[in-house]
Parts: sequence; C-alpha cells; structure tokens
Amino acid sequence: MTKTSGTTRISRASRPSRVSRVSRRPPPYDPLGADAPPAPAPVHAAFVLWLVAVAAGAFETVVAVVDRATGADGSLGSLGSLAGGVALRMAVFSAAVLLAVQLRRGRNWARCALTVGLGVFGALSLVIGPVQWLADGHGVGDAVTDLSVADVLFGASRVLHLAAVLTAVVLMFRPAANAYFKRATTGRRPGSLTAPPPAR
Repeated sequence: MTKTSGTTRISRASRPSRVSRVSRRPPPYDPLGADAPPAPAPVHAAFVLWLVAVAAGAFETVVAVVDRATGADGSLGSLGSLAGGVALRMAVFSAAVLLAVQLRRGRNWARCALTVGLGVFGALSLVIGPVQWLADGHGVGDAVTDLSVADVLFGASRVLHLAAVLTAVVLMFRPAANAYFKRATTGRRPGSLTAPPPAR
C-alpha cells in the first residue's frame, strides 16, 4: 500500500488480477468426465443385455455356418454364398458393441440408434422368418418335428436374442435412464436445478 497526499491508495500490484480471479473459477462440468456419476442400474443392465444380444447373434451365425458346412449342401459354392451374410452380421455386431459402450457413457444418440436400428429393424429381422414360415401354411407342431441339434441350439439362442433386445429397449427408457441421458445432454451437475454457466 502507498500513501499519496494523505489518502490511502492500493497499488496496482496488490490488486487481484483478472487472471487470478479466472483461475479460481471451477472448471466447467463435464457430464461424461471423470467426475460424472456412474450409469444407473437400468442403463448398465441395458448395456449388458446388448452384449448378450450380440453374443447370441454371433452364436447363431456360427451354428448356421457349421450346419451348412456339415449338411447335404456343404459345397464351396453354398459356403461362399454365406460369406456376404457373415461379413454383414459381423459389421452389425461390431457397431452394436460400439453403440452399447456409448450408451453406457450417456450418449443419447447411441440410445436412439440402438432403439431404431436394433430394437425395431433388428427385432423384425429376428421374427420375420418364423412369421413367413407360418404364413406358408405350416403349423406350430411342424416346427418341432425332426429337429436337429443345430435347430434346437439356434432356436434357443434366437429366443434369448429377441428377449435381450426387447428388454434392453425397455430399460433404456426407464425414468432413471431418462434422467441420466438428460443430465448428460444438458451438462447439469447431479442434484443441480440449472446448468452451470459457461466458462468465459
């Protein structure tokens, strides 16, 4: 402090600088950062179920390929026709895993993509075959006639696959999940009523 003409004046050096005031401001809240709360139980369960659905789909693909390879039509041409389908399935499974990871991190766009891509179109692709088979005039009793081991394994996996998809979709829109995705989208701290002001 310096005195001039009987008055007290605060020197420029002793005044708090704008830089120091800014440095004391807490960093902006990152809803997906290290200080973010863990995903709620419905979101975590949906994440696990999506992985179960992917595993079931991969198992069905293996069963179908092995059954075709060991069947009466196990020619190279027949197996070659499966290559495109297998490649497409692997691409879909990889995308599903990546989306499930983003879902657990609170990405709402991943929730929408999983709902539309796998929850709607994926579920339809799982049931369209049996529905068409029944529409051709076959009965439910015909489905259990002369079942092979591959048919039983494939059918059991398909039921698990469909159940996992439908349950995961429901869990992603539970109230706790909706609050989690909303908080991640708006950037609000847990328990706060308003979003934090942006850093200047």
